[in-house]
Amino acid sequence: MKLTTTTAQNSFKYGWLLSRIFPYIKPFLGRVFLGFLVAIPVGALDGIVAFSLKPYMDYVVGQKDWMFNLFGNTYSVSWSDMAMAIPFGVVLFAAIQGVLRYFNSYLTDWTSQKITNSVKIALFNKLVHMDTSFYDENSSGVILTRYLGDPDTASSGIVSNIKTLVTSLFGALSLIGVMLYSSWKLACIGVLVLCIAFIPVALIRKRVKMTSNKNMIVGGNIITNFNETYSGNKVMRAYGLEERQKNEFITQIWIAFANNMSLVKRSGWMSPLMYLIASFGIAIVLGYGTHLITTGNMTAGSFASFVTSLLLLYKPVKTLGNTLTGLQSIFVAMGRVFELFDIEPSIEDKKDALTLDSINGNIEFKDVCFSYTKEHPVLKHINLKVNKNETLAIVGNSGGGKSTLINLIPRFYDVDSGAVTIDGIDIRNYTMQSLRNNISMVFQDNFLFSGSIKENILMGNPNATNEELQSAVESAHLQEMIAELPNGIDTIIGERGTTLSGGQRQRVAIARAMIKNSPIVILDEATSALDNKSEAIVQKALDNLIKNKTVFVIAHRLSTVQNADRIAVITEGELAELGTHEELMNIEHGQYRALYEMQFKKQAKPEELTSI
Repeated sequence: MKLTTTTAQNSFKYGWLLSRIFPYIKPFLGRVFLGFLVAIPVGALDGIVAFSLKPYMDYVVGQKDWMFNLFGNTYSVSWSDMAMAIPFGVVLFAAIQGVLRYFNSYLTDWTSQKITNSVKIALFNKLVHMDTSFYDENSSGVILTRYLGDPDTASSGIVSNIKTLVTSLFGALSLIGVMLYSSWKLACIGVLVLCIAFIPVALIRKRVKMTSNKNMIVGGNIITNFNETYSGNKVMRAYGLEERQKNEFITQIWIAFANNMSLVKRSGWMSPLMYLIASFGIAIVLGYGTHLITTGNMTAGSFASFVTSLLLLYKPVKTLGNTLTGLQSIFVAMGRVFELFDIEPSIEDKKDALTLDSINGNIEFKDVCFSYTKEHPVLKHINLKVNKNETLAIVGNSGGGKSTLINLIPRFYDVDSGAVTIDGIDIRNYTMQSLRNNISMVFQDNFLFSGSIKENILMGNPNATNEELQSAVESAHLQEMIAELPNGIDTIIGERGTTLSGGQRQRVAIARAMIKNSPIVILDEATSALDNKSEAIVQKALDNLIKNKTVFVIAHRLSTVQNADRIAVITEGELAELGTHEELMNIEHGQYRALYEMQFKKQAKPEELTSI
């Protein structure tokens, strides 16, 4: 599946999205609920200031004592006492609200980070089990954006935005309560107008989804540009591609700018429109409120309290509008996250799959056909049997299907038709872990991970003893190189092993394959990128690796495969010739003979060419 073709089609199914995210929230549910409980008084205390204005205006400013009945008794509070108590109470409630806000903020950040980490771990677990074709179809930038960026947006924001929603909601409810207490008639007008002001929020949600999806794709392209600039810096400098990379980056940056401005252009009017609608409400309230005061149906204190509540209500209402827009962005990202969870690898273990403990017989390709795309077949009806402990060399022109053929053995890809069998059993009936445990691979450009030489070697067998480690080092002819390094085998080699030469990297990879000690060894152009001196050392290491193993060797240099038990010539996806070096050289006009003689002429010296 191409990750750039995301639809996030479930972005508006809020109940479904929340049910999918809930398993990641559940372990922290106690703190989430505690945060919600704290959010209630944080919002509700917004009404205290507005509420305090009524007694302050009616009693303190009017210099009247407050008389009230309680349990049949009449009590009074002097206006002078109220003049001292009300300001003190306002400060006290503000201090309480501040402490609660801090506690609420800490709880929100803690739970958000925990949930985000849980989602990222689950997604990364999904990513590492995706098949090779998934990585073929998607760039590193898009994968990074989807697997790191979207979880941050989706899971870290969901708790904080819902808590903000709760705080704003209870803030609004407390202020509406004060308004109703002051005048239910004016409150109905104010609430109705504010409800109308929310209409623009509903109109913008599809634009948020579209822009978010576009930005995800552009963000992936930008990260890919960074990755290619970093990994291909030598090629970039060698071919003068600095301007190309810079222009590509600039193009993507401005595309992102255009996407964002498109959203701003359509959403920017939302806030002014809400204010305009709200201003009509204020105008109506002021006019009608004046009428109620002049007719004696409302006190000046009640009106002041009401107007203050209405003005304060704009803050939570504005926050609610922004929060709802933010939540829509979160739900779009969440929709994309669960699209990732719903992607299933095309290559998986069968139910009740067998465990491949050892290999006692042959490996056979039975009428194997394979294609990366249906219109372009790569392998066509390959029939080939390789006996136990036999070395098979696979040669042919570039693009003929050699690497594809050996990539079928560890099930990097599955055949379109036919079967690959080990000991007569289709490899699709084995568990992939047990199958791959029986295969060691050395590539032309072996990937070394960040860490030490020792750590990279032990990736072949983390449980290897020191004796087995030392044996692998010696067999790979690494001991002299290691002795020259400042920290020996514990030397950190840097990202991708860039501090080592090509030959050194190959020998570390051979040691990694050697310590795995698998019965099947696959060598894919393992020496083609090396100079003659490095190739000679690496070849000695390879000779040690392939002893008493079933070996598949791909090599362009035909001089390196002459000693193979048999040689298979793959041309345009078909098995053209099969035999020993001598047998194939004896085929008049044979393809192997033509390839061999062509390479021999290229490598021969001028005086040798005159004698041919």
